[in-house]
Amino acid sequence: MKRNILPNLKTYAFKEVTFDKLMQNRINKVLIVCSNYDYYMLEEDGRIEERIFNEYTSLNLRHPPNFIHANSAKRAIKMMETHQIDIVITWLDIGNYKAFEASKNIKEAFPNVPIAALSHHSSQLRSKLQKENTDSIDFVFHWNGNADIFLAIIKLTEDRMNAENDINVVGVKAILLVEDSLKFYSRYIPIIYKVLLKQTQEFMSEGLNEHRKMLLMRGRPKILLATTFEEGIDLFDTFKDNLLGVISDVNYYKDGVRNKEAGFLLLNYVRNYKRYFPFLIQSSNADNESRALELKGKFLYKHSETLGVDIKNYIIKYFAFGDFEFWDPTQMKVLATAKDLSEFQNAIKHVTEDCLMYHATRSEFSKWLKSRALFPLANLLSVIEYDEFENNNEIRDFLINSIKAYRVYRSRGVIVKFNKNRYDGFVGYARIGEGALGGKARGLAFIDSFLKRNNLYNKYENVSITIPRTVVISTDVFDQFIETHKLIKFAAECTDDEKILHEFISKDLPKWALEDIRAFLETTKCPIAVRSSSLLEDSNYQPFAGVFATYMIPDSEINKKVEMVSNAIKSVIASAFFENSKLYLKAIAHTIEEDKMAVILQEVTGKQYQDVYYPNISGVARSINFYPIGDEKANEGIANIALGLGEIIVGGGQTLRFSPYYPKKVLQLSSPGSTQRDTQQHFYGLDLNPDSYKISTCESINKKKVSIRQAENHGSLKFVASTYDLQNNTIRPGVMHDGVRVITFDNILKYNTFPLPEILQELLRIGQREMRSPIEIEFAVKLDVPAGKPKEFSFLQIRPIIESMETVSKLPKNLDVSETIIYSESALGNGKYENIFDVVYVKPETFSAANTRDIANAVEAINKKFVANDKPYILVGPGRWGSSDSWLGIPVLWSQISAAKIIVESGLNNFRIDPSQGTHFFQNLTSFKVGYLTINPFIEDGFFDVDYLNKQEAVFENKYLRHISFKKELTVVIDGENNKAAIFKEDILLENTISNIEESIEELPPEGFM
Repeated sequence: MKRNILPNLKTYAFKEVTFDKLMQNRINKVLIVCSNYDYYMLEEDGRIEERIFNEYTSLNLRHPPNFIHANSAKRAIKMMETHQIDIVITWLDIGNYKAFEASKNIKEAFPNVPIAALSHHSSQLRSKLQKENTDSIDFVFHWNGNADIFLAIIKLTEDRMNAENDINVVGVKAILLVEDSLKFYSRYIPIIYKVLLKQTQEFMSEGLNEHRKMLLMRGRPKILLATTFEEGIDLFDTFKDNLLGVISDVNYYKDGVRNKEAGFLLLNYVRNYKRYFPFLIQSSNADNESRALELKGKFLYKHSETLGVDIKNYIIKYFAFGDFEFWDPTQMKVLATAKDLSEFQNAIKHVTEDCLMYHATRSEFSKWLKSRALFPLANLLSVIEYDEFENNNEIRDFLINSIKAYRVYRSRGVIVKFNKNRYDGFVGYARIGEGALGGKARGLAFIDSFLKRNNLYNKYENVSITIPRTVVISTDVFDQFIETHKLIKFAAECTDDEKILHEFISKDLPKWALEDIRAFLETTKCPIAVRSSSLLEDSNYQPFAGVFATYMIPDSEINKKVEMVSNAIKSVIASAFFENSKLYLKAIAHTIEEDKMAVILQEVTGKQYQDVYYPNISGVARSINFYPIGDEKANEGIANIALGLGEIIVGGGQTLRFSPYYPKKVLQLSSPGSTQRDTQQHFYGLDLNPDSYKISTCESINKKKVSIRQAENHGSLKFVASTYDLQNNTIRPGVMHDGVRVITFDNILKYNTFPLPEILQELLRIGQREMRSPIEIEFAVKLDVPAGKPKEFSFLQIRPIIESMETVSKLPKNLDVSETIIYSESALGNGKYENIFDVVYVKPETFSAANTRDIANAVEAINKKFVANDKPYILVGPGRWGSSDSWLGIPVLWSQISAAKIIVESGLNNFRIDPSQGTHFFQNLTSFKVGYLTINPFIEDGFFDVDYLNKQEAVFENKYLRHISFKKELTVVIDGENNKAAIFKEDILLENTISNIEESIEELPPEGFM
C-alpha cells in the first residue's frame, strides 16, 4: 500500500465483526457407543459428565454438552432417530472387530454426524486402521483415562465444522497441527486447547460488557489437525492467511508412504510463503534439531520430561499469546510488555524505533491483535506496507492513531459495563450498576446505535456527529439509596420540595457507586450535565419531558467536583418526589413507587468563554411542523436554534425558527426590523465558578444570563451573528462591521459554513423511520474548534412525539365563525373534545406583560380547583403559555395548568408573540392530547369573541381572570389534518351541526407521519 493511499483515520470505516455469526455449529449432545462396562467406568470412575461440566465452567464456557449412551450400533441408530445427536464417540477394542462395523453402520444411517473413536491401544491400533476401511471414522484418539480428551474431541470437531466461515470469512486465527501419532496428538490437542481457552479468558477483558465478553469467546483461535503431508499442505493453503503457526512432526505419510523428511518438506514449503512464519518441529529423534534450526524453525523433543510445558511455552511466545513483548533487536532485550490494548497503545509511544520496525515488518502487531479477536484493527495494520512511510516516527504516529480510532469505534453503539480500573476517555457510553437505564438513557443508547448502524458519525466532511461522553447510573443505585435511608414514606407524604431536597442531600450515595463516579470524573476536564432518566421518561406514551431536574456542574479539582456531582445526583433523585412530579404521575395514573430514577452524567458540549461555558448552537428539531409557514410542509419538520445553552429553547425563550428544507427562508429574518426585534437578545452560559453551584430545587442556579452585547468580547459571535447597520437599515453578514449584533445564524443557514440543515434533515428522517413515530430531538453544536479538528454535532436526546393522527375530524366547509367563541387556523390536536363546560380567560383589557407572574399564580389557584374536581376546562391568554421569559407570556409550569384540556394563545394588538413550539412544556401538552390553539385576531388570524364571554355570568373574577361555567357542554372540534379548530358557542347545538362537523372521519395518509 503506497503512502498516498494510506487510510484517513478520521473517516476510516472499520468493518464490524459479527461475533454472533461465529461458531454457528456446536456440539450440544454427544452419543457414546461402548459396552455397559466401559460406560460405567466413564460415569462412575471417570465422572465424565461432571468433569466436562467443571471443565467448561472453569474455562468460562457456556452450554456444556449432554452425554447419552448406547451399547450397540443398532441401539445407537435407534436413539439417533429420536435424538438430535451432534457427534458419536465410540470405543475401538482391538479384539472386537464389530467396533469398525458399528461405526460404518452409524455413518451409513447418518452420514453428516461426525464419529470419533477412542482406544487404549494406540500402537496396535495403527496397523488395524491401515487394514480396515476407516472412512466412517472422522477422528481417532488415544484414551489414557483423562477426560480432557473429550473436551479436545468436542472442540476439535466444532472447529472443523466452523473453519471455513470463521477463519476465511471473518478472520479468526488457527493453529495447524500435523501429526499422525495417536498418542502424541491426543496429548497435544488437550494441552493446546487449555492454552487457547486461557488466552481467551485473558482477552475477554477487551469485551466492553458481559455480552461482548461472551461474544469474544467465539473469536478464539482454532485447531486444525492433519495426519498426512497432503492434508497438511491442503489445510495450510486453505487457511494460511489466518494461521498463527504450524506444529509438525517429521516422519509421517506422504504420497501414501511414510516419509522421514515430510516435516522438513512442509517447513520448506511454508518458508517459501513467509520468512518469519512460526513453525515448530517436534520429533522423537533428537538429531532432527539441527536441521530444524537450519531451516529457521524451532524444535521440541517428543520424549522430553517437560514436553507439555515446553509446547505450552512455545505457543505463548511464538503464536502471539499472552502479553505482547516489545523486543529491541539492537539492545537484545524486552523494553515493555502489554497485556491489553490500552497498555499496548502506551508502550508504542515509548519503545525505540528499532523495536517498532522489528515487530512491524514481521506483522507481529496484527498477529497479536488477531489472536485476541481484535480483528478490525488487526486487519487495518496487516495491509500496511511500513517501508512506504517517510520515517519511523510516522509509523509510530500511525499506529497510535489507528489504535485510538479503533478504541473509539468499538465503544460506539455499545453500552459498556463501567469498570473503575479500566475506564478511560475512549469509552463513549457506560453504565454503573446492573439496574435499568431509564427512558432518556435508553434514548441516548439508541441514538448511539443508529448513528453507527447508518454510518453517520463521519458522513459530513470535517463534522463529527456523536452523543457526548456519557455514564448512566442505573436504577439499582436509586433503589439502594432509597431503601438504605428509608426515604420512600417521607418522600411520599412530604409536600415541601425544599424539605425533600435537603433530606435527600443529607444522605450518602452507595460507596461503590461513588467510587465509580469518581473514576469517571477523573477522566473529564469539562463541565458535567447531571440529567434525569426515569423509567417512564421519554416513553412512547408518557414522555415526561422536563418534569424532572437537570443540573450542570463546572469543572473543578476532583474532590470538589465529586461533591458537587454527588449532590446533583441526589437532587435529581429527589426531583422524582417533587410536587410537580407527583402531579404528573397522578395525571397518568401511576404511583411514585412505580417510577424509578436512573441518572445520566454527560460531558457538556461547548467551550469556555471568559467565565462562562456554552455551545455555539443549541437546538430542538421535530419531524412534524405543526405550524407550517409559506412553502413549508408538515412532514418536513421544524427546528429552533439559539446561541448558548438549551435552557432558552426548552424554556420557550426567543430563538430562531426554521425549516431544515428552507433554511434561507426564515420569517424572523424577513426584514431588518423583524430581525432586530424577533431574534435572540440574550443567552445562557454555565457559570464556571465552582462556588456558583448551590443545592437548590432550581436547576438554573448556576446558569448566567448573558446579553448579546456582553458576548462581544467572547469571540463566539463570529459563528452565529450578523450586524444591523443602523444608518443603512440593512443586515450585514458577520461581525466585521460596526453596528448592533443580531443572532441570525446566516453563516450556517445562508452561506453553508456548517451543514446543519442537511444533518437535521437526515437525523429526523432516519430517527422517525427507526422509531416508527414522529420524533423530537435535542442537539448542541461546537463550531469553535482548533484547526484540523472536526466541528462537533452532539446528539443529546430523542423522544417520540405523542400525537394521535389515526383519524381526523373535519370542520364544516361553510363554517360561520360567528357561531364560535374561538376559531383558529393554527391548531394542534385532533378530534372532538368532550365534557368541557368551563372557560378561564385572561382579561385582555387589564393585561400587562409586567403582571404575568401574578397571572400565573392566579391561574394556578383556579387550576387546583379543577384538579380537585377532576374537571377539564378551556384556558385562554395572551402570549406564550409556559414561557420562562415573563415578557413573552405567562410563565406557568405544567402543574399549574394541568387540568386544561384546550389551551389558547391569543395575541393582542400590542402583544404579538409567535406560537410556542419545541419546548418541554409544549411536548407535555401534546402528550396528553391537549388541544393547542393560536390566534391573532387583530391581523385576521383566527377569531375570538371575547364580548360573548364578557356577557356571561362569571363563577369567579378578579383583576386578571374570568371563569365562565356553561350549563351545556361546549362543542370543541380540531381538524388535525388542516390545523384548524373551533370552539362553538353554547347555544350552537351539536345535533344541528353534527353532519357538517363530523363530515368524515378517515385514515390519514402515512406519508410524513410514519
